[in-house]
Amino acid sequence: MLAGLPASALQAAAPPARKILVLGDSLSAEYGLARGSGWVALLEQRLVQDKVAASVVNASISGDTTSGGRARLPGLLKQHQPTVLVIELGGNDALRGLPMSMTEQNLHAMAQAGQQAGAKVLLVGMQVPPNYGTAYTRDFEAVFAKVAQASQARLVPFLLKGVADAPNAAALFQADRIHPNESAQATLLGNVWPTLKGMLPG
Repeated sequence: MLAGLPASALQAAAPPARKILVLGDSLSAEYGLARGSGWVALLEQRLVQDKVAASVVNASISGDTTSGGRARLPGLLKQHQPTVLVIELGGNDALRGLPMSMTEQNLHAMAQAGQQAGAKVLLVGMQVPPNYGTAYTRDFEAVFAKVAQASQARLVPFLLKGVADAPNAAALFQADRIHPNESAQATLLGNVWPTLKGMLPG
C-alpha cells in the first residue's frame, strides 16, 4: 500500500527514530570485559528481542566523573539528538573524594541539559561501600534521588543491586572488586530495563 507513495510521505508514515544515549563511566564502558558483553551491549540485544525500534549510543568512558560528563554532554546531545538520556556517573567522584555538592550540581545540570534538548532523562544511581562511613554512604546515595526529584527525571536507585549486595558478591566482580564481571551484566541490565522501557514512546 505504501509502495506508491513518494519518499517524503514514506518518511512521514514511518515512526520517528528513537535513540538512547548512555553517558557513563567504566561500569557502562565494558571495562575489563569482552567487547559486546557489557550491560549496554545487552541492552541493544534486548531492544531487538523485544522488537523495540530504538538504537543505542554508548558514550561511556572509563574513569569519567560527573564533571567530565557535563563537559562532554552538549556536543553529544547536538550530535545524537537522543530520545532518552541515561546518566550513569558519580561513582568516580566518590572514589576521588570530590565534593558531593559538585556531584549533585553536575548531575542536575546534565539532567536539565538533556531535557532542554528534548530527551527524557534516566539517572542511574550508585552507592559506596560502608567503609566510607555511615553518613557519607547515606548522603551519597541520596544525591541521586534528590536530583531526580528536583529535575523530574526517572531514577534507577542502584545499578549494582543484586550484585554488590548479593550473598555471592565476590563471584560477581572482577579481581579489582570494583567492576562487575561478565556474569553480572544481565543483572545490571535487569535493574535498568524496566524503567527505561517505560520511557520509550510506544
